[in-house]
Amino acid sequence: MINQLILKRIFDLVVSFIALILLMPLFIITAVLIKIDSPGPVFFFYERIGKNSKPFYPFKFRTMAKDSMDRGGYKISENDERITKTGKFLRKFAIDELPQLFNVLKGEMSLVGPRPSFRYQVEKYNNFEKKRLDVLPGLAGWALIHGRNSLLWKERIKYDVWYVENWSFWLDIKIIIMSFYVIFIKQEGIYGKGGVNDDPFYSKRNDKNNNF
Repeated sequence: MINQLILKRIFDLVVSFIALILLMPLFIITAVLIKIDSPGPVFFFYERIGKNSKPFYPFKFRTMAKDSMDRGGYKISENDERITKTGKFLRKFAIDELPQLFNVLKGEMSLVGPRPSFRYQVEKYNNFEKKRLDVLPGLAGWALIHGRNSLLWKERIKYDVWYVENWSFWLDIKIIIMSFYVIFIKQEGIYGKGGVNDDPFYSKRNDKNNNF
């Protein structure tokens, strides 16, 4: 019987490769809309911490105005005025994070797992929170389908650690199916029913290292 971790990696490779081919027209249209909507790059790359505390740079479509960190810092709310018109649509349906399929191909991320952490967060994690780093970060996750940014920090961590401790390939399949329901049927996007964004480790001195 094939090892579940090997099955997970094969699934990640096959699905992300096919998805990138199918989504290429959407990526091109999105790139054009971003350039028309506001000056600045189409993509940005930002350091995050992945499995075993290894740093990497996720791909992401730009959803905020250029130099937004000079006008409000890192914390972002659903109705943040720095988010562009195109950016609001992209974030609502999590389209801005689809380029992270490239990170899945590279083996830096998985289709399912806890969302990538900031370095400043990892530096202050306790032993329980560090369990999030035992697996690859993912595009979708157990915390996302339960509310993601509408959850308090402690709740998000509990959902992520529960996933790590109870992981199976079939749990991943369940999460992927439920993610489509949450994002496209309930249309909650990344915020859930109102963004809490109560990061206990955040301070404005971190903004310069987290450019959106």
